[in-house]
This record gives sequence, structure tokens and C-alpha cells, in this order.
Amino acid sequence: MALPDGEIRLRRPAESDHARLIRVVDDWWGGRRLRHLLPRLWLQHFTGTSWIAETPDGALAGFLIGFISPDDPALGYVHMVATNPNWRRRGLGRQLYGAFADDLGRRGVRGLRAITWAGNRQSIAFHQALGFHVDDGPGTAHVYGVTAYPDYEGDGEDIVVFRRQG
Repeated sequence: MALPDGEIRLRRPAESDHARLIRVVDDWWGGRRLRHLLPRLWLQHFTGTSWIAETPDGALAGFLIGFISPDDPALGYVHMVATNPNWRRRGLGRQLYGAFADDLGRRGVRGLRAITWAGNRQSIAFHQALGFHVDDGPGTAHVYGVTAYPDYEGDGEDIVVFRRQG
């Protein structure tokens, strides 16, 4: 179901958004402890490539934190994306990714990357529905029924790496 016009407003985050994001991120990720992945520096140095989604009354509906690779300016990377569970299945995640891709595309970015935990079926299906492909390069293995990099982020942190052109 698509979002009706005016139902969600996208804006750039500010450092002052940090507290409200870390307050919800673990809950929005099904209780998985991830707030440590969103230190304040993301809202100090990456606001020009990131997005906040809010309802007309200012309630937080979702966010995407991403950047352009300093080592490869043709590559954009999504560090974290999350939506309020009450706003899922309405196109909000797609809208956040679309804003990110369109914005970076105007800056010359031609490829996107993202990662997720290999056990996160919902995230894997979401990224594939957006046209991302699972990286199956050297070092990957079949983990939790999907191609992933075992121990990518340390012991037991098996990660799916996604790639998409444009």
C-alpha cells in the first residue's frame, strides 16, 4: 500500500534527533540490541545524506542513515534504516531508500551497498524487493538459508551484503 501524499514528511536529521532515534531503534528492530550502532557522530557528520521520516504531527515514523563512500565516490552505503512497526508495509522504507538513491544519484553515485544480519528474513526480503542482490563472492557461505559472510562483524555476526546499481 502506497503512502498518501502528505502523510509522511522527509527531512534531513539533526544532532538533536539522536536521543529520539536511539530510544526506538532496539524496539523497531524486534528487540535486537543495535543502539550501539548509532552513535551521535552519525547525526553530526552524515546528515547531508541521511533522512528522517515524520508524520504531520512530528512523530517519528522512520529513518535512514547513509553516506557516500569517501574511498569510492560512485558508491553509496546505507548504514542503518528503520521504520516504526506501525508504519511498515506501506512503502515507507521504499520511500526512504528512494530519497537516498535519488539524492545520491544527482551527486554521481551509481551503486548502493547495505548489509543485514543473515537471520533477518524480513530485511533480506525487503532489500531484494528493492532490487538489491545478495553478494555471493569469495568467502560467502550458506548461513540461515541465505548466502552470507560468516563472522563478517566478528564471531557469530554472519552478514548478508547487498549490492544494487543505481
